[in-house]
Amino acid sequence: MLPIGTRLSFGALALSALALSACGSSSKSSSSSTPASAPPPASTTSSSSSGGASSGSGASGGALALGAVESSGLAFSKTTLTAKAGSVTVTLDNASGNAQPHGVAVEGNGVDKDSKVVQPGSTTSVTVTLKPGKYTFYCPVPGHRAAGMVGTLTVQ
Repeated sequence: MLPIGTRLSFGALALSALALSACGSSSKSSSSSTPASAPPPASTTSSSSSGGASSGSGASGGALALGAVESSGLAFSKTTLTAKAGSVTVTLDNASGNAQPHGVAVEGNGVDKDSKVVQPGSTTSVTVTLKPGKYTFYCPVPGHRAAGMVGTLTVQ
């Protein structure tokens, strides 16, 4: 016969195994019977000040592209942008033919975030998490917003 301490250890081990097997699985499922589906692709439509529009798709939120234009004053290549709610990245291309540094910032609905300001020939971006609503994007270089480097970002 085994000593009492050993018998208690085997008993405790057996009870632990029973408890674990009872917790391990169930014939009932806690998940719904409806299969999960991926969210619809996001639209990142943007239009230029001349009224043209283009669209793309991706995950929620999206990636948006802008250019800094100095040919007839300070401006962005687009004055309106559209994205789905979520993480949105706005990338600015400061063309090598430009003479001034530029950046991009997004503000509105509790958001206020700036990219780095870059010299001509460089790109910069800002990533923000946005809820549905209207936001303003602009160049954070002093005086550039007032000079026309500003636009509206609509998040759906």
